Amino acid sequence: MAKSKQAPAAVEEFRQRPLFHLAFRVNNLEATRNFYVDVLGCRVGRSSDTWIDFDFFGYQISAHCLGKGVPSPTNEVDGHDIPIPHFGLIMSWEDWHRAVDHMNYIGVSFRVAPHIRFKDQPGEQATFFLEDPSGNCLEFKAFKSIEDVFATTR
Repeated sequence: MAKSKQAPAAVEEFRQRPLFHLAFRVNNLEATRNFYVDVLGCRVGRSSDTWIDFDFFGYQISAHCLGKGVPSPTNEVDGHDIPIPHFGLIMSWEDWHRAVDHMNYIGVSFRVAPHIRFKDQPGEQATFFLEDPSGNCLEFKAFKSIEDVFATTR
């Protein structure tokens, strides 16, 4: 009988505790901004015409306006189709690279391959997406500078 290869769990190898990240669908970006800023007191981070990052009490949440009746639940971010909704972790730069190595080692199929987005801009980050067996999407990302989690380009 063949023994199964026991790979180390990537989470056990993290050097720092990751932060939580959630991306969710909204129908009206301005109403969403007003609610999170005016009602909850969240600070706005990066944004575009189709999405807004909020500092949700120290955690990063991203509202993506996909409109009503959009058949494909993705949103374009820095040239990639990003699945919405998704949730994930904000990791240290070193731990993210270790996680990529681990995923490649165990042969994981990426929903969105590891890449760097917002290169040489405030909020430069490394990211990849996985899909669980039920189709839920998870993002694993790291900021070049952790202080830039809520940085804006303005």
